[in-house]
Amino acid sequence: METALYLLPVTLGNTSLDRVLPAYNKEIIKGIKHFIVENVRSARRFLKQVDSELNIDDLQFYPLNKHVSPDDVSGYLRPLQEGNSVGVISEAGCPAVADPGADVVALAQRKGFRVIPLVGPSSILLSVMASGFNGQSFAFHGYLPIEASNRIKRIKELEQRVYEENQTQIFIETPYRNAKMLEDLLKACRPQTRLCIAANITCDGEYIKTRSVKEWKGKTPDLSKIPCIFLIYK
Repeated sequence: METALYLLPVTLGNTSLDRVLPAYNKEIIKGIKHFIVENVRSARRFLKQVDSELNIDDLQFYPLNKHVSPDDVSGYLRPLQEGNSVGVISEAGCPAVADPGADVVALAQRKGFRVIPLVGPSSILLSVMASGFNGQSFAFHGYLPIEASNRIKRIKELEQRVYEENQTQIFIETPYRNAKMLEDLLKACRPQTRLCIAANITCDGEYIKTRSVKEWKGKTPDLSKIPCIFLIYK
């Protein structure tokens, strides 16, 4: 096994690991003793799912959150200098994509360490695949503004890019604000603009549907408390 910073995808929800992660990932994980993680508790749970025989107490976890300083992150890479591989684990999906793991990867690249991304589910790519929208040119914007007027303004800006640049626009919202996001999309966008709602991707109750804004009105699904990604295109 090559010494490297391994980017280790996890499931997008409570789904079987065998359904979304290759067996190769398990073999790599079994050879790693140092993990940089967004959440220690969920990372430990994930690793036990990967291999129930793993001795979690033998592993070293380095938390990655808003309280961690750049100096701390630099220290997290010290095992690489000593010839030991390090794994990066996000809360869901692929690390370093819409994820604080990107800072770790940037530092590893600057220091000249080998970085190896492993295969796993990405809600961004999976939603583009299933939407029927432009997969040659798309942009992911993360979270839109919370304040209603600013959010509607931003939606209109992104919709304009759809028509001017022929580009799919993608964004997310926290589950408890999904309904409000959907309401604002239907209010702000043109009737002919197409909206794809992709929820619970790869999980039980997966819902991925594309309709025009006009067609969505009066027929919206209940998106409360479920992970969801929104895409707009012409």
